[in-house]
This record gives sequence, C-alpha cells and structure tokens, in this order.
Amino acid sequence: MSDVEKKEPGPQGEDSPVAQTPNEEPKRKREYKDFGHEEEKPTHANVDMSTIELKAEDLYDKEKVDLETIVIEDVFKLLQCDENGLSNEESERRLGLFGPNKLEQEEQNAFLQFLGFMWNPLSWVMEGAALVAIVLSNGEGQPPDWEDFIGIVLLLFINSAIGFYEERNAGNAVKALMDSLAPKAKVKRGGSWSEIESSILVPGDMISFKIGDIVPADCRLTEAINVSIDQAALTGESLPQSKKEGDQCFSGSTCKQGEAEGVVISTGANTFFGRAASLVGQDDDTTGHLQKILAQIGSFCLISIGIFVIAEILVLYAGFRYTYRRGLNNILVLLIGGIPIAMPTVLSVTLAVGAQQLAKHKAIVTRITAIEELAGVTILCSDKTGTLTTNKLTIDKSTIRTYGPFSADDVVLLAAYASRTENQDAIDASVVQALGDVGRARSGIKLLDFKPFNPVDKRTEITYREESSGKLKRVTKGMTGIIIELCTRNKTDEVENKLEADVEEFATRGLRALAVAYEELDGDDAEGEGNGFELIGLLAIFDPPREDTKQTIDDALLLGVKVKMVTGDQLAIAKETGRRLGLGDHMYPAKVLKDGPAPGSKHMSLDDMILDADGFAGVFPEHKFEIVKRLQGLGHLCAMTGDGANDAPALSRANVGIAVEGATDAARGAADIVLTEPGLSTIVHAIRGSRVIFQRMRNYSIYACAVTIRIVVCFAILAFAFKFDFPPFMVLIIALLNDGTIMTLSVDRVLPSLTPDSWDLAEIFAYAVAYGLWLTASTVALVAIILKTSFFYDKFGVTFDGSPTPTGANDYQLHSIVYLQVAIISQALIFVTRSHGFFFMERPSVALMVAFCIAQLVSSIISAYANWGFTQLRAISGGWIGVIWVWNIIWFIPLDWIKFAMKATVIKKLRQRHEEAAKLATDESGVPITRTQSRVASLHESMYSNRVSFIRRAARKVGFGSKVSMKPEELQRFSSIQAQRTGQTLARNPSRTA
Repeated sequence: MSDVEKKEPGPQGEDSPVAQTPNEEPKRKREYKDFGHEEEKPTHANVDMSTIELKAEDLYDKEKVDLETIVIEDVFKLLQCDENGLSNEESERRLGLFGPNKLEQEEQNAFLQFLGFMWNPLSWVMEGAALVAIVLSNGEGQPPDWEDFIGIVLLLFINSAIGFYEERNAGNAVKALMDSLAPKAKVKRGGSWSEIESSILVPGDMISFKIGDIVPADCRLTEAINVSIDQAALTGESLPQSKKEGDQCFSGSTCKQGEAEGVVISTGANTFFGRAASLVGQDDDTTGHLQKILAQIGSFCLISIGIFVIAEILVLYAGFRYTYRRGLNNILVLLIGGIPIAMPTVLSVTLAVGAQQLAKHKAIVTRITAIEELAGVTILCSDKTGTLTTNKLTIDKSTIRTYGPFSADDVVLLAAYASRTENQDAIDASVVQALGDVGRARSGIKLLDFKPFNPVDKRTEITYREESSGKLKRVTKGMTGIIIELCTRNKTDEVENKLEADVEEFATRGLRALAVAYEELDGDDAEGEGNGFELIGLLAIFDPPREDTKQTIDDALLLGVKVKMVTGDQLAIAKETGRRLGLGDHMYPAKVLKDGPAPGSKHMSLDDMILDADGFAGVFPEHKFEIVKRLQGLGHLCAMTGDGANDAPALSRANVGIAVEGATDAARGAADIVLTEPGLSTIVHAIRGSRVIFQRMRNYSIYACAVTIRIVVCFAILAFAFKFDFPPFMVLIIALLNDGTIMTLSVDRVLPSLTPDSWDLAEIFAYAVAYGLWLTASTVALVAIILKTSFFYDKFGVTFDGSPTPTGANDYQLHSIVYLQVAIISQALIFVTRSHGFFFMERPSVALMVAFCIAQLVSSIISAYANWGFTQLRAISGGWIGVIWVWNIIWFIPLDWIKFAMKATVIKKLRQRHEEAAKLATDESGVPITRTQSRVASLHESMYSNRVSFIRRAARKVGFGSKVSMKPEELQRFSSIQAQRTGQTLARNPSRTA
C-alpha cells in the first residue's frame, strides 16, 4: 500500500519494531493508551498445570485457573450431550433434575398473609381482650360478654382485611410486571431447531442467538461469527466484549454483533446472576426499619396501658372492693380503647396506597416498607453503566481532534463511510449515529470494497467511488497505533507527538480513542495502491450520561441526598462521568477498600474515606456490598440503584434497593423498587412521594399515641375519682369509627420535607402526652361539672329525664354524654397533628373531611337515639348534643397553642440535646463514630415484623415455599465449574436412553 513497510502486530497486540538501517538511531517506541474495538485475550493459569489438584477451592479460584478455557470437548463429555442437542424426553428429565431456567419467586400463601396482620403485640392485646370478654367474664351468674367479644373480633378482622387487600393489590402489580418478562430461546432438540420459552432450557441444550438477542442461559460457545456480547449488566463494563469459540456467555447479556451457537452449562439459580440473586439477604430474623419504629411506638402504648391496668386492679379491687365482673369491665375499657389496634393496618394501607401512587410514576414497589425508609435516605449509591449512563457508546463531537485539512464533521463522515451499516458492532453504530442522519453513511458514494474489523488488523477499511467527482478513495479507522503506522503522508514527529498527547488526554478522561486516516487512489483499480494514508482525525468514544441524570442528581442534592457512583468500569471513565454529571471526580479504585487510606492521607479511616468519596471504580459485587454496609454502619439510611446481577447483593443489603429500567431478573429480585422507564428521574419522584407518605405516618403516630394516653388516663381517673364505669362496647364503637376516619390519612394532603425524614420518637411521645392530657382534662372537667353542679341545667336548661343532675356517676345518659364528647374531640385531634401551623392553614383531603363528618354524624345519632340495654346508653336530647359540640370546640381551639408551646419548649430542648449528642459522637474528621445496624432485630422487635418473618417461617413449616441460601464468598465463584457439577448430577442420574 506504500513504500513503508507496515508493522506487524505482536503476540499481545503490540507492534513489532520496524527494521532499522545501521546509521539510523532507533525511534522511541510509542504506546497509545487507546481502546477501539476490543478483543478477548486468553488467560493462563498461575500454577503448574501438571501438578495442580483440581479440588473445589482450586476450581473456584480464578487467580489460579480460568475454567472458561476448558476445552469444549470435555464440556460435552461432562454434560453427556452432543451438537445435535438433547432429545425431548431427555430434556424433560433434566428439567425435573435441574428445575426451570428462571429465578423462582416465593409465593406467599394468602391465608397466612391475612393472619400476619394479627401477628404483633398490639393485636395480641386485643386478642387477649377478646378472650377476657368470652372466657374470664363468666362470673356472678352472668353470661359471657358476647357483645364485646364479637365487636373485638370484628374490629380485628376489619383491620386485617383492609391491610390484606391493599398489600395484596401492591403484590399483584409486581407479579404482573414480572410475568410480562418471559423471554424466548432458540434451541436444537432432536436435531432440529425450534423456539421455546427460555424457562424450560436445561444444561446440555444447544442454543443459538444473534444480534439483538438476550443470551438465555450460561453457555459455552461452539460456533462464533464476529460475536460481541454486552455484559454491562453483569460486570459494569461499558464496552461489549468479543467472544470466540469456547468462550463462556452469561445469561442476561445481550448479543451486540454476530451470530453464535453454544451448549448450555447452567440454568436458573446456578447461572452467573442466579448466584448473585441468591445472595439477596432475606434472613427470617431480620426486621425492617419501620418494624423497629412500630415496636417502640407499640411499647409506649403497652407500657402506658399496663401502668393504669395495674393501678385499676389495685384501686378498684383492693381499694373500692369492686365485684369481679365490674372491675373486669373497667380493665376491658383500657385494653380496648388504649390499644391503637389499627396502627399496623393504617401504616400498611398508607404504604400500599403510596405504592400505587408511585406506580403512576413508573416505580413498582416490591417491599412496601421500603417507602418509609426511602423518605429517610441520606446517601444514594448508584451504578454507572446503564443507570447514570445510557450504556450506549457515543462519539463525543466536542473533543474530536483533527490533523489535516478536514473539519470535525468531515472526519465523522469519513469514519462513518468506514463503518458497517448493517450487523453493526457497538463502535460502528456509534460512529454512524454521530452523523444524525444514518443514511449519509452511504450517500453520494459507491461501495467498491469493505474490510470489517478483525482481531489481527484491528481496523476497518472502505474503498469507494465518490459519485460527484468519480474519484476512488479509501478510508480506514481503528486502533491508534495501527492507523498511524499506515499514514505515510503526514507521519512526522510533530504529528505523532500531538497524537500521543491527545490519546493520553483521552485516556486520562476515560475516553476511548479511534483514529481515522484517508487516501486517494489513481486509476480505477479498487485493489490498487493509494497515494498513502494521511491521519485526519481522532474520535473520542464514551458512554454518555442519560439526558435527565444531571438534573436528577441536582434534585437529589437539593433534597439532602448525597449521590455516590459505584461502578465496575475503569477509574478514568468513572471520573469523567462524575465531572460531566456534577458529581465530582474525587473517586478511588476498589483496592482502597482492602488496603485502606494511604499513609499520610487526610482520611483517618476507611469509613472516613468512603463517606468523603464521590465514588468508587473497578468494584466487584462484594465491594458494592461492603460500601453500602459501611455507610449503614455510620448511621446512614442508604439507597442503591443498579441494573445487573453484579448489583444484586448491594441492592439487597441497602435500606432501599432500586432496580432501573431494563434490569436483569437478579437485580429486580433483589430490589425493593423496580423502575419501568429509563433514567433516574423517577427516583426523585419516589423520594418526594415517600416523604409525603412519611408525613402521613408520623401524623398518625402522634394521633394514635395521644389517643392511647387520652383513653387510659381519662377513664382511669374517672374510675378513681367518681367510680365511673364506662361500657366497654362503646369504646369499641369509638375505635371502629376512629379507624374508618383515620384510614383516609393514606390519601391526605401533606407537604414533603426538604430534608431526609427520621423518626424522632421522643418528639412523638412528647406531643402525644401533651395532647392526651389536655383531652383527658376536657372529659374529666365535663363529668365533674355535671356531677357536682347544675351549671348546664342553669345555663342551657338541659336535664337528665327532667332532673337537673344525673342519678349517679353511672347514669346511662351520662354514659351517652361522655361517649359523644370523647368520640368528637378524639377524632378532631387529627386536624391538629396533621398540620405544622394552625389547623385551618393546611387544607385536609376531601376524603378525610367526609369521613370525619360521617363519623360525627353517626356518633351524634347514636347519642340521640341509642336505648340499647347492653350498651348501657340512653338517648340524650338535642340540647345536650349541642352543648357537647360547643364544649368540644372550646377545648379544641387551644390544641394549636399547646402544639406551639411544645415546639418552643420541650421539642426545642429535645432537638438541642440531639444536636449536642451528634457533635459528641463525631470524631475530628467529622465522621459519626456511632454505629447502628440495619435490619438487625431484637426478639421484641421481630414480633412486629408481621408479613415478613412470621409469614415466611410459617410458610416453610407447612411447605408453602423454600429459598436457596448462599454464603457471601460464593459471589466470586462464577465459572464453568457449573459444567462439572452438572456432569456429576447427570452421572448420578444416567439417561434412560443410554
């Protein structure tokens, strides 16, 4: 092609030196750190293969042996198959042996799921109250308290049914998503090809795939024609990998170029990402963040009730000498009225409704308690390839370098000429796409000859006739070191120095260099020599960020969430991506996670380094897992986004695992939230939505605790002061109407906070005590005035069957008055707890207002017309109903001022104490030294993990489901050892046709 001899590639792709004349000084060998089309290089064992014992630990140690190099003939022997494929009978037999080629989902038994809503200490107290009503109430010749028993059971079932229905709906949405993702596979069985569902593939099957297909199972290639496989979802690398005969392809990877046939060596849970998915931590004894909070709130309520139940036992029986049945009824009032029985259901419904709202933003929630944890997330760790970036190579036009008379646009056009327009690999596709109009890649020229990329020449070449001038021209593109040696026309030291500097700059920025050269031909011989190639340009190839990623990261930072990049790609690429996204380029290679900070570093510890870093590069799945675990150990709630099997362990470990659109089965199975549209913008919607849901749950928690204090303290004081016996059944009615109203909090109108939320239980309990005692005072004052004075008769003319005062503390009309007063003001409290300012400044939802009005109408009707003997009520006049409404309004108005007073005093002191404690618990570098553990349960807390631990334990005991467990070190054991294991299984179960 020219007078200068071309350098021949050396054994590792390096250039062999050109022969020198005796008088010529040897030229400095230039090394170009570019990438271009990649090829798979063979690996070699680091041990003496003549002495190695192929024990399990050696077979799994890829530093010693790479089992992908096992000769394909041995694979066929191990799998007892051949290139004609398996028979249908044999494939069915193996399907029974190895199971389906999919990640099995544990089906939850509906009945056990329903019972799960009754499996927590709050429900146990109500269940105990039901037993008290039906068993212990027998005495003094009276029948069991059937009315209270039926009412309690009905209340339990209503709450469980609502929670079950909402959570089941959320689960069905997830199942529908998973069912819609059933891939197909082309398989050879009995000597003929057919298409089947990939779920029925078995080890030993012969499969084929081509460009655009997803590899349906782990396989070894028996034929490979220009095959390039995108394994980004598995390894995090942004460039596709070339594959040749004998290489292994992983299930879930995508064929980007060529055609291939292979033999299946592993399926289902034994595949690369199947093993990663099996690492998903679903220990039966773990308790989620929300369950821990629920445990502490429940403890507060139970302790409050326990104190006053014991007090009543001592005072009523020992002091007042109550009869057995009378004292029991008073205790039942505290048990039934004090327990926030609806709490698990209200929180579940709130989360389930929130999950449905997030689904509108294309986020499918697979673990609804993750919504609450997402509201408190302070750090978001994100995979790069396919998550922050498009996982689609692109030419960066702003960085194109030119070396001749051609412009950057001309260089792109000529490079597109030298690219395939059909059956493209990733690089050819990126070059052609850079034109904007892909038709220009062949417009105005007549193709005479095209040489595609191959591992030897490492370049592509086109010879064409320019239609406008009729001239023959030739363009080549490829690896920089190869192209520059062809360029006889402008290969000077000056050009080489400039090229070397440009390539070095690209490499430091993580950009991959692709050189382009051009020459003209004399005459009409397309095979003839040209006038010599001329280097005309250098293209930079990179995996660009998604269009919405930078805005998403900026939004996350504004919401108080720090974003860290955690990628398997190279450090230079990670830094360049970080700079483009505004994440920063303060990143480290994965080895620092093992070696720790360098001596003299500004970081005192590895934890300090992880907290300070903008990201980490070159990480493996176990590194991602470790990063998340350490951040949690520093007290942070951590979210993790990813799309591949390599992300699955970290997705599982994180407080909130988020699988992005197009994620593998392994990632979706490990994640708590699955995104169904590209990009991360949905995450910002999810964070805002989760904070709205958190505010609803916090508002309800204050309300529930306040009502507990209000009921137990109020009725205990009334019993002690006036020997007032309130009917237990009416407490049930109050609880039932309250539950119906409070359920509407799940759709209440609230504003999300601008910073991560956290449960400050001291604040919640402080507010609850203040509100509860004020409401207690409102009832006790009302009863005292009625019993001790004739104030209401004198002022409003209301009577008790014509008498200005009741017949006693247990007058049935007085019961009705107390019932109505307690029912109205207790429910009205929700309008105070749901607002940060005055209650009328924050408009509630229509559903809440309607439910409140209906509940109060029902309560008023009951007081006006109830003359049911077993309820111990008697109807009161409309005058009394009006008096009670006015009384409650008077007592309701100061509640806002109590809230403000609490904020200015008690709450302010609590927050100051927290800030001081945080400062004391921080080392000199600013890193919190307090350690908290994520999802680690005490025995008490695990009782609250209903629908998590109890359900799974019960399901396994009765055989409803099973789960494969795997040790963390298994994560590194990905290789064709699967073939040997499969062969051993087949050897134990020989073919019936053999």
